[in-house]
Amino acid sequence: MARDYYETLGVSRNAEQDEIKRAYRKLARKYHPDVNKDEGAEETFKEVSRAYEVLSEPEIRARYDRFGEAGVGGAASAGGGGFQDFQDMGGFADIFESFFNGFSGQPGGAQGGQRRRGPMRGDDLRLNLKLDFKEAVFGGEKEIRISHLETCTTCSGSGAKPGTRPRTCSTCNGAGQVRRATRTPFGIFNQVSTCPTCNGSGEVVEDRCETCGGSGQKQTNKKLKITVPAGVENGTRLRVSGEGDAGKRNGPSGELYVYLVVNEDAKFKRDGIDIHSDLKVSYLQAILGCELDVETVDGTVTMQVPAGTQPNTVLSLDGKGVPRLGNPVSRGKHLLTVKVDIPTRVKTEERELLAQLAELRGEAVGKGKKEGFLGGLFNG
Repeated sequence: MARDYYETLGVSRNAEQDEIKRAYRKLARKYHPDVNKDEGAEETFKEVSRAYEVLSEPEIRARYDRFGEAGVGGAASAGGGGFQDFQDMGGFADIFESFFNGFSGQPGGAQGGQRRRGPMRGDDLRLNLKLDFKEAVFGGEKEIRISHLETCTTCSGSGAKPGTRPRTCSTCNGAGQVRRATRTPFGIFNQVSTCPTCNGSGEVVEDRCETCGGSGQKQTNKKLKITVPAGVENGTRLRVSGEGDAGKRNGPSGELYVYLVVNEDAKFKRDGIDIHSDLKVSYLQAILGCELDVETVDGTVTMQVPAGTQPNTVLSLDGKGVPRLGNPVSRGKHLLTVKVDIPTRVKTEERELLAQLAELRGEAVGKGKKEGFLGGLFNG
């Protein structure tokens, strides 16, 4: 199981960006393979780099906080085979250069516009969908409504007015980042930050698209039909591919995650793939046995209550439970707990018959007392 990125950097989940950066720099200097030759140092360095890569970007960090590692699958992995070259590590290289190579960048700007941001994946979205008890048992098709960002069809996502094009940002030369050199007692450090002019895109839109206002995206309401598989339960997550927010600069769309909320049922309770309910019978039916119609999720079925059934006996209907998720042919049981209804008042004729029955069984009952067989009936 992947280690928590906050634990990796030794910071709290509400840590500010400056605190995260300080923690990362400290650990990167300690475990960098050029400095630390101990066994395991390189692997630790990769873990630290991966944690900082996710937590240093507010958008990616927000997805990680919501979905964990699954929410940041689009970010570069630090666990691949071999150690990555600094040239492929984007913003990390700038920090490593300041640690180990001294000042190597160009003052006041980025390195020749070589790091313009490429396609960016769209954000994932979450939707809670309520289901009735039987809908969760049997599944089916559900219609949902979502609101997500789609690529503007007028400007094809560029944000520029038709007939015009975005220009390369003159502040960062298209890199999306600006670099500032700072002299300290430890040497000269390069500080890299998002370009304030283009907000990291590397491009500036002068004539904005009137449809999307220059964002390249438009908020759209949409209806979708999704299939809920049989056997889902409360908290089950369904993924609808490509129905999150549209990506930027021709990046892929995010995912839509549908979380199922199953309403409770007045009669049925669920335990895994088994269904539980109560079966109420009279004391005579419990003694003599009977045949009763009982309600299940499949409808009404007839079942036999054996003679002499005791209170709280559990009777089973095989194959009347919940379908197993992923294998709907296999179903659980419907378990019925027998509740014997003992009357508190009986008619005179009924009492006389019960008294005769008690006498036949040799059980003593008296006025104001409930003992033996009759006592058991009246006391439950």
